[in-house]
Amino acid sequence: MTVIDVARKLLAGGTICDACLGRPVADRSFGLTNDERGRALRTTIALEDDVDYEPVDPIECWVCDGYCGTFDAIADTIVDELEGLSFETYQIGTRVPPLIEENDRLLREDADLEEDAGEPMKREVNREVGRRVGSRTGATFDLERPDVLIVIDLEAFDPHSVLEEAEDTDETRAGSSDEPTTVTSHAVDVQVNPAFVYGRYRKLERDIPQTEWPCRECGGSGVQLGPDGEEPCDHCGGSGYLYDTSVEQVVRPHVVEAMDGDEGTFHGAGREDVDARMLEGGRPFVLEVKRPRRRRPNVDALEERINEAAGGAVEVEGLRLATYEMVERVKEHDASKRYRADVAFGDPVDEATFAEALEALDGATLEQYTPERVDHRRASLTRERTVYDIDGELLEPTRAEVRVHGEGGLYIKELISSDGGRTEPSLAGLLETDAEVTALDVLAVEGEDEPFERPEFFRDTDDEGESETA
Repeated sequence: MTVIDVARKLLAGGTICDACLGRPVADRSFGLTNDERGRALRTTIALEDDVDYEPVDPIECWVCDGYCGTFDAIADTIVDELEGLSFETYQIGTRVPPLIEENDRLLREDADLEEDAGEPMKREVNREVGRRVGSRTGATFDLERPDVLIVIDLEAFDPHSVLEEAEDTDETRAGSSDEPTTVTSHAVDVQVNPAFVYGRYRKLERDIPQTEWPCRECGGSGVQLGPDGEEPCDHCGGSGYLYDTSVEQVVRPHVVEAMDGDEGTFHGAGREDVDARMLEGGRPFVLEVKRPRRRRPNVDALEERINEAAGGAVEVEGLRLATYEMVERVKEHDASKRYRADVAFGDPVDEATFAEALEALDGATLEQYTPERVDHRRASLTRERTVYDIDGELLEPTRAEVRVHGEGGLYIKELISSDGGRTEPSLAGLLETDAEVTALDVLAVEGEDEPFERPEFFRDTDDEGESETA
């Protein structure tokens, strides 16, 4: 059966528009729209039969009921809804009314075509509206993870009203196409995907947690019930937090403001103890911003603003616009850590014994049972972790500085103290005396096999960012 024979069968079922005529043969002659295919078929048949060519208004089509004539109007509404949003990629999805989907199926059935011949109407709407939106906004269609996802609900508007309005408007404006014909905004749902900023932070003061630490006693409310009703929580002083600030609270507000987002979530590549500093190379993190209206802030200016506001307690560096994959990277990438620890001994230790103990730990694989200090939030099990390198200096018989390069997940405090025998071997066990970390600094957090920073996980730009955030 030739394509013309197919077209004759499709036309025999009733009045259909060019797009619906071309859609069942969408796999023929790439580079044409379905509307162009249908018009070509209708023209060819008119020539073969030597009859007058009669175009069909989509409003008369029994298959789409006029929806194929509303692509421009839908695109106009989408562009209006996107006003004020900064985005570079988009995706279109469509909910087609069940009756229209059934008509599309019957169209093929009546013409003795396979049910999936050509393409479904949903795909056509996505493509035709999508290319109009792309043309008007300059954005790129992205099927993977677009900046914005637009879902069209065809059932939310009457196509006849839109087409009749378009006809009336055309008559009054004498052919001008500057004014859009409207589709109700209820038919368009714009979903804005998060934006991401990657960087590394240094925590230069102790007793600052990485993320917010709500008070356990009041559940973060800052109040408790007293004899006379609600009163400030004794445990947190009414703040709702156990600590005055956190790295997250230092970084998040500035990034969210720069991207004009609704809220932000902090993702770190692990975390150091609250009483430990994070120095030198810093710890990788990603700040995820929900529903950003700007996606390209000036990261240099943002970095400067954060560091100035932190007042020396926290510093960030290397801020870069990132992709979603960078969140997975910082949370799952295997990393080794370098530490510096001040250690106090229960009994005096001599140089030779100290050196022998460090030599025994250098390159050793430890068995660490979940430490007592974290067993309320970690599974109770034994983990094997490797000490890649360890050295140190005995400053006094009861005091030393120890430097460790270890596998990710190695508990440094327990490597020193033994945690009551839960870590074997340990410095305390080898020295046969109590050993305690009195001050701990993390010096480096680096990928085990390759760096955290991979070019494909960033959205760098040569410009200086959007002017409103500079």
